[in-house]
Amino acid sequence: MHFSPRGARRVLPALLAAVTAVGLAGCGAARQEAPATGQAAGGGSPTAQAVLSSATATTGGTAKVTKLLVFVVENHSLSEMRDEMPFTYGLAKRYAYATRYFAIRHPSLPNYLAIAGGSTFGVTDDASPSSHRIHGRSVFGQALAKGRTAELYADSMPGHCVLSSSGDYAVRHNPWAYFVDERGACRSHDVPVTRLADDVAAGRLPNAGMVIPNLVHDAHDASLADADAWLKQEITMVQHGRDWTSGRLAIVITADEDDGGSGNRVLTVVASRSVPHRVVTTRLTHYSLTRLYDDVLGVRRLRHAKSAPSMTRAFSVPVRHR
Repeated sequence: MHFSPRGARRVLPALLAAVTAVGLAGCGAARQEAPATGQAAGGGSPTAQAVLSSATATTGGTAKVTKLLVFVVENHSLSEMRDEMPFTYGLAKRYAYATRYFAIRHPSLPNYLAIAGGSTFGVTDDASPSSHRIHGRSVFGQALAKGRTAELYADSMPGHCVLSSSGDYAVRHNPWAYFVDERGACRSHDVPVTRLADDVAAGRLPNAGMVIPNLVHDAHDASLADADAWLKQEITMVQHGRDWTSGRLAIVITADEDDGGSGNRVLTVVASRSVPHRVVTTRLTHYSLTRLYDDVLGVRRLRHAKSAPSMTRAFSVPVRHR
């Protein structure tokens, strides 16, 4: 068959693309298939979308995770979340999850402080920020001090960094509101969850991020099915954004504590195009999640995170700075 130089210029790119797509599909066969929610959004033929999705899923395996977005639900054990949250447990099975991840204590607030600050700071109740003035850095403050970005998205919060509960917004689930030395940053970056969609669309999700559902959407005052439906809506949206498709974002879903009957063991999911599928049996805690934040940020590990078992190692999270 004969090609003119002009014809070759038209045909060779298409042939190279086809060969590349086949090679990528072959290289990625050992990995779990990417979820439909993470496939390319927008126009194009189904074949083109499939090739793009395959290429993104495979090349994402080498991307460094530079952004962490943590979703927290309320008061349910690993077995309850596994049995009653099909979307969330589906993510666990497709990506990665831990079977021996434990909250720190009861009630809620100490656990949120543990995640955000690497300590409970001696707090044993759910009192407001006026009762617990926490000094020192949080992981959000660490991010900003390092020149990176931080954002906490709070569902039903009526303003920025609101320091008292209102309607379905519970301040005890908003740990940044307790760190008084970072109050100025909190007022700028502790925002209503309605901001999340804009940040996803713009590809500007933060390096240190947290999403706090309201009392209905976190299963505190409603069912796990309600929480699962809300998580499906929000996480599906996130998985259509550039931060996810690039492989630089890891999503963590966990619970602040169990219902009191399972030794405080909760389901914890790590989902990312850059993290291999696995079931982690290492014993981990909320301090391990603090340590993961710090490893993604490339900063010193806060308080009890220094000695906590490493989620970075257990889940093989490819971070740039460690």
